[in-house]
Amino acid sequence: MADMDEQRGPGGGPPGRWRPVRPPRPWRYGPPGRGRRTGGPDEDGERGRPRWPWRSTVLLTAFVLVGSGFADHAQEGERVALDPVARVLLLASGAMLLWRRRHPVPVVFGSVVAVLLYTGAGYPYGPVFLTVAVACFSAVVSGHRHASWAAMGTFWAGHALIAQLLYRWLPPSGDAAASWNREIVIATWVVALVAVSELARTRREQWAREQAERARAARRRADEERLRIARELHDVLAHSISVINVQAGVGLALLDSDPEQARSALTTIKAQSKEALGEVRQVLDTLRAPGAAPRTPAPGLDRLPELVEQAASAGLTVTVEGEPPHLPPGADLAAFRIVQEALTNVVRHSGSREARVRIERGEGRLRLRVDDDGPATGADAGGSGSGLAGMRERAAALGGTIEAGPRPDGGFRVLAVLPIEAEEDR
Repeated sequence: MADMDEQRGPGGGPPGRWRPVRPPRPWRYGPPGRGRRTGGPDEDGERGRPRWPWRSTVLLTAFVLVGSGFADHAQEGERVALDPVARVLLLASGAMLLWRRRHPVPVVFGSVVAVLLYTGAGYPYGPVFLTVAVACFSAVVSGHRHASWAAMGTFWAGHALIAQLLYRWLPPSGDAAASWNREIVIATWVVALVAVSELARTRREQWAREQAERARAARRRADEERLRIARELHDVLAHSISVINVQAGVGLALLDSDPEQARSALTTIKAQSKEALGEVRQVLDTLRAPGAAPRTPAPGLDRLPELVEQAASAGLTVTVEGEPPHLPPGADLAAFRIVQEALTNVVRHSGSREARVRIERGEGRLRLRVDDDGPATGADAGGSGSGLAGMRERAAALGGTIEAGPRPDGGFRVLAVLPIEAEEDR
């Protein structure tokens, strides 16, 4: 019973055949198209830096320069006319946004300082405040919330200081103190800007979590499907190849002394290999056409007589007690595969040539018991050691249990308990 006593983890496999799949790198700056990274990890394992936002920075800087020019004409005589110093400040406040993804904190504070210098110099009000808004938004979205809040608080306090106190010594001359209503409006604008930035950050983090959850769900479905296919292939091939192995040994032993018996063994080998190929083809068809209905129905306990006949061809006498009930497809397939695997292990690893299958149904459960009188032969026959693990996975998928082990009076017993009433109700 070495095939049933040895277990291998679900991720087992020959080393070196499959390369580990790297998990997708998380987006740091939101959905694809924003903050994409260029290049892969460098020699030290560092990820590539975010791309430069050239296009948006150039457009925004041009808008600030042109808009400030129109503001200069509209506020002529009220504010200081634009001069080279003003244009340098406007250009600097816009150009700094080129680094907003790489260094968001210095950029937001630099934008605040540039705009305060521009305002304190008495230059016309205009779209220059847009650079502060963009820098604040980038800092909050990238996760530097407290630094952004501090920068916006500094911006409001600096503007209030200029408008309420320092205006006496700053251009334009003869300027009066701004009303507190304007300061309240500016404070409202600052709070609204921070709130919108926080909302965008929250939505982006939620989007990232949803993407990660979808990726985990997809990997989980892929793992479950891989395990299902592995169980199907193991159950199909292990049984058929075990019978083929036994019959091949019989044929070789009797080839010269009893040609008719050897012919019968070869006939059994042909039938078993044809059946195995058919079931493997069914599994592969499911892989080629995901979601498509299988061309042939899945096997169930109605095929138990075929299992008995195949076991008999391998020299094993199987006695069946109880009638196979009508079961839902999932439970029917699991029950069939469990009995098939149990009989396969008797053929391969037990010295007994008799096995008993008992089927009982009651209280919403199906009990399958497969007994043999042993003893174990220790023959490996190329077993992979995943038979018991596969049976347990099938039973656990239905909420059932598998008990397998030596009997007190000798031999080996496999006992499966599968709930079927709840599945029928569904």
